[in-house]
Amino acid sequence: MEAATDFSMWALFARATIAVKFVMLLLIGASIWCWAVIIDKWLQFKRARREASRFDRAFWSGEPLDGLYEDIGPTPKGQSEKIFASGMTEWRRSHRQDGELIAGAQARIDRSMDVAIAKEAGKLQRGLPVLATVGSTAPFIGLLGTVWGIMNAFIEIAEQQNTNLAVVAPGIAEALLATALGLLAAIPAVVFYNKLSADADRIVNGYEAFADEFSTILSRQLDS
Repeated sequence: MEAATDFSMWALFARATIAVKFVMLLLIGASIWCWAVIIDKWLQFKRARREASRFDRAFWSGEPLDGLYEDIGPTPKGQSEKIFASGMTEWRRSHRQDGELIAGAQARIDRSMDVAIAKEAGKLQRGLPVLATVGSTAPFIGLLGTVWGIMNAFIEIAEQQNTNLAVVAPGIAEALLATALGLLAAIPAVVFYNKLSADADRIVNGYEAFADEFSTILSRQLDS
């Protein structure tokens, strides 16, 4: 009696050809990379939301803006603090020694905060293209491994001249494992890319809303 064929994941991988093994390892590596990005972004966004909430409480507490600026110091760490500090720094630079404002102060303050927001938005979105790339390419890479594996399976069938299911099944199963790994990498990548992109947009929209409110406050002082 022939020994039963082992269809465990490791056995399927071990029996696969070099090309299919390479595809499988590539997909496993891509999946690990995606999960590393997902966890890193989740923690980063959590910190960003917590910092923004803490700064909002301080900003709207009634403390004078100059006092809040001094408390933050020359090297702010939080994202909201950096945006506020960029506006306040330009506000102070726009005053002459006699106390008069240099023309165009409002436009320079707005541009300074816009640059700070763009930098923070870039940090929030860094790594997300990895998820988009894996989500769009992993199924096709897995399909390539499957096609290659099935081709080799049919070649083996032709060489043995035996179409028995026991002969065909192992090769087909090895090939289909590549497709499964491709989907395993692609599905979480697509789902979390959409979620994390939306989260990043909401956080950046919050920064922009704060910058508009802060700009309005400074505009009142400029007009008064």
